[in-house]
Formats: sequence, C-alpha cells, structure tokens
Amino acid sequence: MRVIVHGGVQGVGFRYSAQLEADRLGVAGWVRNRADGTVEAEVEGDAASVQAMLDWLAQGPRGAVVQGTDVTEVEPTGDRGFRIGF
Repeated sequence: MRVIVHGGVQGVGFRYSAQLEADRLGVAGWVRNRADGTVEAEVEGDAASVQAMLDWLAQGPRGAVVQGTDVTEVEPTGDRGFRIGF
C-alpha cells in the first residue's frame, strides 16, 4: 500500500517512529518526506500487519498532527525490512 500522510508530519520524528513501528509489526517498505510537507510511505506484508501500520500512519507519533491519509494499492516489490528515504 502507498500512503500519503497530510498535516503537521515533518520535524516531529515521524519517519524514525514509522520505522520503529514497521519493525515491530514486521512489515517491509519505506518512508520519506516530500517537498510539499507530506510524508509518503509504502508498506507491504501480511494483511493484518499492513492494516495495523496503516492505522498507525493515520495517527502518527506523539507530536504529529495528522489531518488525513491518502491510501492506494500498489504492487508489492518484495522489499525486506523498512527503510527511511532512498
């Protein structure tokens, strides 16, 4: 799944916290800041873990103010692990 997270989501440790949560849930993919102030992520794994990560992204870490998410389905790439940026 590809997710664009809108709101006050940069400068609050969002990417680092997302990586920790992804590792905890056992999902793969990546997360990065975008020039427009949003955060973008791709997440893959088993359905329950991906849904849990989507739920987390919709809330974000402490200090984030998530105003909404845009979620689209994308083809899995076979990622292993979860990384920040690329």
